[in-house]
Amino acid sequence: MKATINAVEIAYDDHGIGLPVIFLHAFPLNRSMWTGLASALLKEQRYRLVAADWRGFGESTINNTISTMELFADDVAGLMDTLGMRQAILCGLSMGGYAALAFLQKYPQRIAGLILADTRPGVDSDEVKANRERVARLAETRGNGAIADLHIPTLLSDHTRRHHPEVEAQIRRMVAAVTPSGIAAASRGMAQRADLTHLLSTIAFPTLVIVGELDTFTPPEMVREYAAKIPAAQLAIIPHAGHLSNMEQPEAFFAVVRNFLAMF
Repeated sequence: MKATINAVEIAYDDHGIGLPVIFLHAFPLNRSMWTGLASALLKEQRYRLVAADWRGFGESTINNTISTMELFADDVAGLMDTLGMRQAILCGLSMGGYAALAFLQKYPQRIAGLILADTRPGVDSDEVKANRERVARLAETRGNGAIADLHIPTLLSDHTRRHHPEVEAQIRRMVAAVTPSGIAAASRGMAQRADLTHLLSTIAFPTLVIVGELDTFTPPEMVREYAAKIPAAQLAIIPHAGHLSNMEQPEAFFAVVRNFLAMF
């Protein structure tokens, strides 16, 4: 399905009836990274599950050169309006988590619960910001294949690459579906993120923080530190998983998400 949101076509899946849960995907993937989790949760028969492609990713269009996390948050709010959702639980992984935190800053009253996976509220270092620009230029000059070659070793644990090569193949297919302009715009937008650590202590709804045991980009030590700032937050560390913990260890990820959602 597609909807015109803030002058772009946003592609999304919308399945089930009940408690609204919106899935926000990682860079540089698309909404299909959530298909397995959504399929498992649909069997519970109590959730309305929505997964959207960011502008320029998957099947969504793009009309801008920098996709800030605040712009992504506005797109989520517009999609919620289109779907008649006053509130929803947001589940964001990596860049999806950045967007979820930007949504928290702009639309806190519209969040019923929050799942932050393999992400962080802080800003990039100068070195990482410079690398974001290099990634943007790489996408513009050499295309998606170069982006996949660059990112897959940092997204997946060695355990996953050795034992689950089908996951790497799936990720390559997702990266191939992204527009180079979408990659470049989002990479530059991530570099402009504000430090939202101060918001963590204000969170007044149930929150689950998840991280892969082998995540090198947002290591468990870092995630444990910021999770402690969120009142009554739950923390789950997924064994054998790297940065894409939901795809690398789907059964373990599903178990912690299902237990969290049972609270509602």
